[in-house]
Amino acid sequence: MKTRSTRSRRIAFGVAFGLICLGIGCIKNLPFGGSTPVNPKPVYDLDVLLLGLSNSEGTGFIKFRQDPDSAGIITLATSVNHLEPDHAYILERAVNPFADTTGCSSTAWLKLGAGLAPLSIHTDAHGNGDAGLWRDVSAIPAGTAFHIHFQVVDSASSATVLVSDCYNYVVR
Repeated sequence: MKTRSTRSRRIAFGVAFGLICLGIGCIKNLPFGGSTPVNPKPVYDLDVLLLGLSNSEGTGFIKFRQDPDSAGIITLATSVNHLEPDHAYILERAVNPFADTTGCSSTAWLKLGAGLAPLSIHTDAHGNGDAGLWRDVSAIPAGTAFHIHFQVVDSASSATVLVSDCYNYVVR
């Protein structure tokens, strides 16, 4: 009888521990992106996953980097996969100030490219494409935090084909 009680306690402890770990692991979009109370370091760089809408197989990835030596330039190494072959797409972003509790509610989409000039992401015969985009944020004070989300739109129809989750970042 004592063995069964001990086993039940171990199982209950294991389940409780697992649920706690699962709950902590599922916390998303903490202040300053991936920072935690243990590691409050602001997030300057992001790895952004772009997913297709509904039944679309399309995907994409943005390597969002703020080099501390580049005077306010954010590089956006962008790749898209499984989209319409030999076609052009545009990367857009919308931001909300970090103090805005609505998260990524903004729909004020800004086309991204080379600074202020929008550039297209062109796909090859297999529907894959890459673009080295960048944005100058030197006019924004260092330490300013934003909620940001991205979308890729068809350059001909302006239809949204890929979207990202909401991320948090801080201007370096």
